[in-house]
Amino acid sequence: MDYQKFLSTRSKARNPSAIRALMPYMNNKEMLSLGAGQPNPETFPYASMSVTLKSGETITFDDDLFKRSLSYDLTSGLPHLNQWLRELQIKEHAPPCKEFDLTIGPGSQDLLTKALEMFAEPGTALLVEEPTYTGALSFLETQPIDLVPVGTDAKGIDPEALDKILTNWPESNPTGKKDQPRPQVLYTVPVGGNPTGVSSTLERKKRTYEVCQKHDILIIEDDPYYYLQFNSPRTPSYFSMDVDGRVLRMDSMSKILSSGIRIGWVSGPKVLIERMNMHTMVTNLQPAGVPQLMAYGLLAQWGHDGFFKHVEGVAKFYRERRDVFVECLDRHLKGLAEWVVPDSGMFVWLQLLGGITDSNELILQKAVKKFVLAVPGVAFMPLHNDTPCVRVSYSCIETDQMDEALRRLASVIREEAEANTAN
Repeated sequence: MDYQKFLSTRSKARNPSAIRALMPYMNNKEMLSLGAGQPNPETFPYASMSVTLKSGETITFDDDLFKRSLSYDLTSGLPHLNQWLRELQIKEHAPPCKEFDLTIGPGSQDLLTKALEMFAEPGTALLVEEPTYTGALSFLETQPIDLVPVGTDAKGIDPEALDKILTNWPESNPTGKKDQPRPQVLYTVPVGGNPTGVSSTLERKKRTYEVCQKHDILIIEDDPYYYLQFNSPRTPSYFSMDVDGRVLRMDSMSKILSSGIRIGWVSGPKVLIERMNMHTMVTNLQPAGVPQLMAYGLLAQWGHDGFFKHVEGVAKFYRERRDVFVECLDRHLKGLAEWVVPDSGMFVWLQLLGGITDSNELILQKAVKKFVLAVPGVAFMPLHNDTPCVRVSYSCIETDQMDEALRRLASVIREEAEANTAN
């Protein structure tokens, strides 16, 4: 594929950092370096590191790797972790494009914003699901582009709606701009969607990929909830069916190891990964070394089979919480809202009934006064249009508090619906 036509002028202008370009040689013990501008690790006070797991096991990290983790390192991440993750992608996704590249970042949010910026040519448009992840929207609002919403339903993104938008462009452009180029990139959260909790079915994914082939669209597959699928086997990824090299896949450790260690990774075409690495070279330089070593030490001890066993346990944990939460929803919100029972992730997307057209004031003012928190749906709407929807999460609230929280929310919705009826 010709990737140059997808890249923004800003991304194309980036060149490798002269110093960062030397980093691959820095750990060669035969190299006598006069070029290092990094501090001497002999001055660092840290001598060693070990961590204790909840299982009671203790991991003591290799002294040489620990010393390495305290210093500047490769832009693409600790090579040992990078290789482990590459092997994971092959085992889990078996990508048809064998020559994919991979880089590690300080959380997938960092990588996602670099990917979006890479395609954000001023005056162009980008395809996003409606609703979609508010963290992506908040960043995209800072970019000189327009957003084109694509409809979703209980089976995920609607590929026919996507095809219709692209086929009928520019008449289908929501901005009304007749001279705006047709979008070239689709951003999607295909599993346990944030905020909907909905996952795209395999049939939808295959059809969406076909539409993207037809119109030559790149896919940013933002998939932090992939390993939180409640059904087995897991629904295959876009990355697993990408015969063209048109998928840039985001993964995250936040939902399965720790959100605080800030480790994400992106897999995809070498040209695109190179552009993202050049962005990192002139911003945060590299992902932090110590968190990478913490992750690698554990993953190396587990092996890939141990990792798969762990994520099965994580998915089971959230599935059980989902089940309790849905029971509480059925008990308190039937007749007041509609929802799709999620098959992955942490969220339920409530569509409020009773003539409610905008959930913003109801949640931010009236619900707060009842001491219950949720997120109004407008935060997830690409064009900020009013919506009667609300995102609720079962990830952290204790199971014995779910019932009371939803009882309080139900009382707020009921009062609003009754007021609408009276009017």
